[in-house]
Amino acid sequence: MSFSNDMDDEYEKLFRRLNPPRVVIDNEACKNATVIRVDSANKHGILLEVVQVLTDLNLIITKAYISSDGGWFMDVFNVTDPDGNKVTDEAILDYITKSLGPESCFTSSMRSVGVKQSMDHTAIELTGSDRPGLLSEVSAVLTHLKCNVVNAEVWTHNMRAAAVMQVTDEETGSAIIDPEKLSRIKELLCNVLKGSNKSRGAKTVVSHGVTHTERRLHQMMFADRDYERANNDELDEKQRPNVSVVNWCEKDYSVVTITSKDRPKLLFDTVCTLTDMEYVVFHANIDAEGPEAHQEYYIKHIDGSPVKSEAERQRIIQCLEAAIERRVSEGLKLELCTTDRVGLLSDVTRIFRENSLTVTRAEVTTRAGKAVNTFYVSDASGYPVDAKTIDSIRQAIGQTILKVKSSPEEQKPVSQESPTRFLFGGLFKSRSFVNFGLVRSYS
Repeated sequence: MSFSNDMDDEYEKLFRRLNPPRVVIDNEACKNATVIRVDSANKHGILLEVVQVLTDLNLIITKAYISSDGGWFMDVFNVTDPDGNKVTDEAILDYITKSLGPESCFTSSMRSVGVKQSMDHTAIELTGSDRPGLLSEVSAVLTHLKCNVVNAEVWTHNMRAAAVMQVTDEETGSAIIDPEKLSRIKELLCNVLKGSNKSRGAKTVVSHGVTHTERRLHQMMFADRDYERANNDELDEKQRPNVSVVNWCEKDYSVVTITSKDRPKLLFDTVCTLTDMEYVVFHANIDAEGPEAHQEYYIKHIDGSPVKSEAERQRIIQCLEAAIERRVSEGLKLELCTTDRVGLLSDVTRIFRENSLTVTRAEVTTRAGKAVNTFYVSDASGYPVDAKTIDSIRQAIGQTILKVKSSPEEQKPVSQESPTRFLFGGLFKSRSFVNFGLVRSYS
């Protein structure tokens, strides 16, 4: 069996070398977007790899067509920069070509999710129950242990919290290597995460490695089952993404359609979740040119089967809803920019906590000695954030250091009907779909 698997792996490597990926970037084909075409030998997860490269460059995907039936993967993306313009930066275009083109077959890709050794920092992964002041408590523990947070991303969803933090030793400025100190960090942080909530577990993982932070956060929250909603969840159904899953019996596909408010990195979040749930996307069509995004996927499980039961269908719906909601920026957006120092994150989040604000999402980065941190905060009591509270916080931290970037986005109801503009909808007219007992004719 091992010999057979080794032969299959070697054959796949040979096939990819003989058929290297091809990338074509066209700035003339579309009036208002750059068109990127990628052709490649097919493998599980390749769609996520491509989307991840484009998303990491902060490019906005406005349209996409994907087809990977058989041994070949073909897709077309219409992308713009964050300002809605065509992508003309030669450095970015060259990076896309190198990351997705022939050279990507022969180099070790940093876009993979595998953990690699790094002596620059120590990676800490945290999952536990969310509560007001949690980030402040975690930061205080790290400061007490003489650790400096150089990069971090924190997500909260459905009363759960997950964080990926990169920390350094205050004395050496590099990764923490003392086994006793690492053990102490893990123990104290786990105690903080557990808090008084004994009904759900908490987890702390410490390693000398790097990973793709956003994908890892999805994996952590998925493993933590944040998609399971409480019976008393009162979130308005109209505020949730509209996700449906039906089976196209004639071709043994399951068809997933998603309608939601558009936002950056939406496609990455949904493709990441489908991939980690071990579903293969054979065809897809994405349209996100307006305020709403419409996604349509033709999928099978990695074992070749479509969705088999109502329970599986509901799980896909719940997991995709959670994947979209995790990154929704609830609360007031605050941006901090100042010279980095040990304890900065602890001091700032302590001031938030003392003013009854809770952090719903955070992005912490350090570049050339400068800390550039983004926080989404809301009132711990559930009321809108008071302007006087923000003024008080800015005075405590520094008016020029902490700036208000935007107010909470209004939640607009999402249309409950999928548009007829899906490309595949035209191809598959009059085909029979089954929704586990509910038969539909799409015509």
